[in-house]
Amino acid sequence: MTLHETISTIAVHTLHNCPVDIPINGLQCDSRLIQPGDIFFALPGTHDNGLRFVDHALSLGAAAIVAAAPPTHHNIPWVELATPPRPALAHLACHLNNHPSRNLDLYAITGTNGKTTTAGLTRDILTAHNITTGLFTTVITAYPGTETASPHTTPDAVTLQALLRCMVDAHCRAAVMEVSSHALDQHRCDGSHFKAVAFTNLTQDHLDYHHTMDAYFAAKTRLFTELATTDTTAVINTDDPYGARLADLTITSAIPTLTYGINGQQDIHATNLTLTSTGTTFNLVTPHGASSVNSHLPGHYNVMNMLCATALAHSAAVPLETTVATLNAARPRWGRLELVQTPHPAQLFVDYAHTDDALDNVLSALREITRNRLIVVFGCGGDRDRGKRPKMAVAAARHADLVIVTSDNPRSESPSAIINEIVIGFPSATLYHTIPDRRDAIALALRRASAGDVVLVAGKGHETTQTFADKTIFFDDRSVLRELTNSM
Repeated sequence: MTLHETISTIAVHTLHNCPVDIPINGLQCDSRLIQPGDIFFALPGTHDNGLRFVDHALSLGAAAIVAAAPPTHHNIPWVELATPPRPALAHLACHLNNHPSRNLDLYAITGTNGKTTTAGLTRDILTAHNITTGLFTTVITAYPGTETASPHTTPDAVTLQALLRCMVDAHCRAAVMEVSSHALDQHRCDGSHFKAVAFTNLTQDHLDYHHTMDAYFAAKTRLFTELATTDTTAVINTDDPYGARLADLTITSAIPTLTYGINGQQDIHATNLTLTSTGTTFNLVTPHGASSVNSHLPGHYNVMNMLCATALAHSAAVPLETTVATLNAARPRWGRLELVQTPHPAQLFVDYAHTDDALDNVLSALREITRNRLIVVFGCGGDRDRGKRPKMAVAAARHADLVIVTSDNPRSESPSAIINEIVIGFPSATLYHTIPDRRDAIALALRRASAGDVVLVAGKGHETTQTFADKTIFFDDRSVLRELTNSM
């Protein structure tokens, strides 16, 4: 493909020192990944500017630079943008990969909580219906022959389209992806065609980035109001007040909409819900009939995840019996209320809950199966939304008999300073300890726990590292629980 053919997707641009017949092999926005013949797209970033890396890209063989502002050296091949750079990058990535989302059914899930579990369930249901399905989650990226850890919830635009192309080439007929608010705000998914888009819920998170809940919600709505079309099905939790607002928007925009929830008024809903020590049972009601679900996934919030996956499967015309069989077979995984098997007499769980709503949900579910005491270990990430820190304390105190506050990923902040901002949320009668070292905090929980107790280590879930200002260390809550228990 020539430079002229490559950049034809960019509506407004000016060429500088660029023969239009330059052969182009690929596209990168990270100069370290440049191969000879690639275009280097110099994005302005929050912490840096791609123009600083033009020389590096050229030294690796970049054929041309795309940027909104002139590079330092004006005599290099440069495509000047006259449109916002991030949407242009996304559309260019789609074009260079021959628009892979047109060759499979793409299902996207956004919301504060529940995305990973819902995405996994949806992929499992589609697979059970003999639809080869790729997967993008916070935890893994997977398609036939490949499974890798995911560095981000949603890849950058270049990586996303390249992976979708790999999925098409691997004969995937569908892909399921989590879409973060950051990805939507940064236009990473622009140009993709979606079969269905789902909204799980919206609670406080990421206000270090979005600043207000209105801006956070506005980023989420892009998936439904700008990226969805009248060929896309919108799947929305209308038990959530933001979801109810969103459904009004999609219905007004003539986008086919499937609602879900447990209040009985939605297209897909649960009735006769019972939380048990081994999971949940409920009657699943859909436009194509009803069926009983006996799930190993505990808690009200997992019922909502199952309803969302059911609605996405419904949009794919999966038979109800296939959906129900898959839901009944599902087990907790990927650090989502995952039971860690050890010789300890208490039940030990890890979970990714890192918002007050998620922590409230998972502790509520565990309270249902706790015979004696419920003990929770948690912290809050540094350089992230500080407003949710005392709210996490409120959620923990509401359900737990003993709370141990520790470090999560402190990043550039002082662990003790983060803890101090958490504990101001505790009611005066709360029994809690503060132990900045996460391993020591988990050890205390294990020493205090006995038969009939439940211990939850929250916040990191599937993660296997802990990030400080000056280092990143290996740290897997599951491994630490096993090591400490075996040494007791």
